[in-house]
Formats: sequence, C-alpha cells, structure tokens
Amino acid sequence: MQLGFVSAILPTESLETVFSVAAKFGYDCVELMCWPVGKAERRYAGVTHVDVANLDASQADAINGLAAEHGVAISGLGYYPNPLSPDPDESRQAVLHVRRVIEGAAALGIGTMNTFVGRDWSLSVDGNWSKFVDTWGPLVEFAEDCQVRIGIENCPMLFTSDEWPGGKNLAISPAIWRRMFTAIPSANFGLNYDPSHMVWQQMDYIAPLREFADRLFHIHAKDVRVDKSRLDDVGVLATPLEYHTPKLPGLGEIDWGRFISVLGDVGYPGPVCVEVEDRVYEESLATRQLSLQQTCTFLRNFIPRHQRD
Repeated sequence: MQLGFVSAILPTESLETVFSVAAKFGYDCVELMCWPVGKAERRYAGVTHVDVANLDASQADAINGLAAEHGVAISGLGYYPNPLSPDPDESRQAVLHVRRVIEGAAALGIGTMNTFVGRDWSLSVDGNWSKFVDTWGPLVEFAEDCQVRIGIENCPMLFTSDEWPGGKNLAISPAIWRRMFTAIPSANFGLNYDPSHMVWQQMDYIAPLREFADRLFHIHAKDVRVDKSRLDDVGVLATPLEYHTPKLPGLGEIDWGRFISVLGDVGYPGPVCVEVEDRVYEESLATRQLSLQQTCTFLRNFIPRHQRD
C-alpha cells in the first residue's frame, strides 16, 4: 500500500507545492483535484490542481516530471460533482467533465479517476435507477476504452438541508453497490472507499473490504467522531452534521490498525489517501500542513514506507 493525501486540503497552493509538501512529510502519493477552473460553493470543491480541460501531451509530461522530481506518485485524479442532478445543465456539465478527467488520467498514465455517482435527492433509489444506468453505462464504456478505472466514493452527500432527504450520491451502501455492479459489471467500475461514511451511518466499515475486495480501486483515510449525546437528542433522521464530526485518522471512531490489517488480508495493493475535513486544522496553511504531518506520522504505524532503489 502507498500512503497519500487528497490535494483539496491545499486549495490555493500550486501543484509543485502539493508535491513538495507530500515529499516533505513523507507521503508516497497524492490524489489531485481536477474541478473545472472557477469558484465552487461547496467546501473542498472547486479545487483545480490539474486543468484537464486544457491538458495536452507536453503538460502531461511536465506534471509527471514534477511528480518524479519530488519522488511522489499520483494516486488518481479526483472530481466529485452530481452527474445525476435533476438540473439538466448541472448534470450535463458534470458528465462532460467526468469524461475530461478520464481522458486526463489516461494522458497522465495514471489509470484511476475518482468521483461520485450522483443522485436526485428528492427521489428514491429506484427513482434514480434508470438515469444512473443511462448515465454511467456510457461513462464506464468510455473509461474502458481509455484504460482508466473509475472509483466511486461512498459518501452519501447528505449533510445539509439542501441535500435532504436522499443525499446527492447514490452509492452509499453494500446493497446499492451490489446492484450497481450487477447493472454495470465492468472491471473498470469500482470503489473509492471511505470508512468514515459507514461509521456515522452505523454500518460495519470492515466487512465491505472482504466482499468488495476486487472493487477496491482507491481508499480515503478519514475518521469521524459520533456524538452519542447529540444523536440521542436529535435522532438519526437529523442532518448528520448535527451529531457527527469529520476528524483526522486516529481522532475518531475507526480502528485504523484493524482497518489496514484487513486491507492487507484481502490483498489490497493500492493508495490510502488522507482526506482532511477536520475543521480544527483549517485555520491556516500552517495548520493544514500540520494535519498532514500529524496524520502521516500516525498512519505510518500501519503503512510503512517502501524503500526506493
């Protein structure tokens, strides 16, 4: 396994600085954010460390050269919109840019891009299903043609009132993943698995590692603390941020030694990338970098660094 981080935590820093920070703190890789250039309203969205819309061969060579210069690999390209949005223009633009990120991953020789399936939050799973198949069938075929794997993150995107009641990402549970992979059985369609989203949903975050071992393309390392007293007060039907808080690995509910151990048992060979969404560390660039340093030190207990030749 390779230890990395998601570049969204360094939103205003250059790509060279992202690689430099990764090398400084001893990371093996980074997942590079590839949102369309411009401002986004959602936290951690709108970060562009690779502009795939304008990526040509010479730029791809320069990016790979920069990564090699710092001794840091690119684990994948990330873009997390809502391709199943009920707004036709939003959905169309998201699908178009997913295709661009797939092309960017191919041009860089990375082989993996990560995203959300999306969802119309006002409809049931069944109500979303035909649009899911119609949207993602062609996208996965395109990824196959480009020899790129798509890792779907399991975040429900159900944190605020505007995402109520269904959330803006369909792929939230093993039951839905089974149905997804039956409808689209491609070996290029899998998971970018984040255990923290299972915890606040009161689900087993270990069992999916065994059942979906062959679908694990990428891992996000994020922790979460569930406030039981708040949960007892507001209940599970409240918006989740009322009773849970994203934290750095080691500061929440997840047993990271056990989690990494089972990843090893199932033969997972890929990246484990820290996704920082802990507000305690968001005050400044210095505290954001501190979060990366602290988390690398902690997770290196379970993911030792490979010696390079």
